[in-house]
Amino acid sequence: MTDDYDLDAGPDPADFAAAEPESEIAEEDPVHAVGIGPGNLDYLTPRGERAIREADVVVGFETVAEFVADRTDADLLTCGYADEAEALAEFGERVASGESGTAVLMGDPNHSGYQFVGKVEQATERPVRVIPGISSLQVAAGRARTPMEDSAFVTLHKSGDLAPDLDRLRDAVGDRHLLVLPRPYDSMPGDVAAELLDAGADPSLTALVCERLTHDDEEITRTTLGELAERAGGTAPEDTPFSDLSVLVVRAE
Repeated sequence: MTDDYDLDAGPDPADFAAAEPESEIAEEDPVHAVGIGPGNLDYLTPRGERAIREADVVVGFETVAEFVADRTDADLLTCGYADEAEALAEFGERVASGESGTAVLMGDPNHSGYQFVGKVEQATERPVRVIPGISSLQVAAGRARTPMEDSAFVTLHKSGDLAPDLDRLRDAVGDRHLLVLPRPYDSMPGDVAAELLDAGADPSLTALVCERLTHDDEEITRTTLGELAERAGGTAPEDTPFSDLSVLVVRAE
């Protein structure tokens, strides 16, 4: 099933994926949704690698699947946003025919991955077992020394209306550390900083933009919320100095 949907009007496939707890799934024949980590395969878990290696067919965005291409002999169904529906439809047909299937997502499916998990469940018409991965959020929290229990996490890296998520950030800024996954390229770190300043946040709060974490070209920019807001504006890659593989951390007072 590949229902049409409008993420501004609904239904959101993330809501479909999160509608109820994971049901009991036969371990020998599940569909898996595997978080592959932040891109450095030192952070791919052994359980996730096994699900990828043992699959007959693997589906995922090209930029994700290419990281694990040499870890499996499975057929890779890669896609972008334009041909995502077609790739998932083929994946669903092959799983229905008896092949074992694994979907791959960057980081941890529990962090920004539920829209894709929902689409996989709809395409296969069966429950999906999520295998969590190491998220760049966890790495960023370690670099910034912001314990998860003292932090508010919000993902903007999704389609649809971001207003409720931005409201959560406005409510928490200054009281809790913020861990934010920006959305390329209309809600990048500078744009988030400007939103927080408009809500009355202290411009002197420490902000860190963590780019390409765990990769050889990892870079961390340490600045203030006020200075970061000067880099707001635009909707294209050339409008921001930051990578689309970024995590924004705003430390509490």
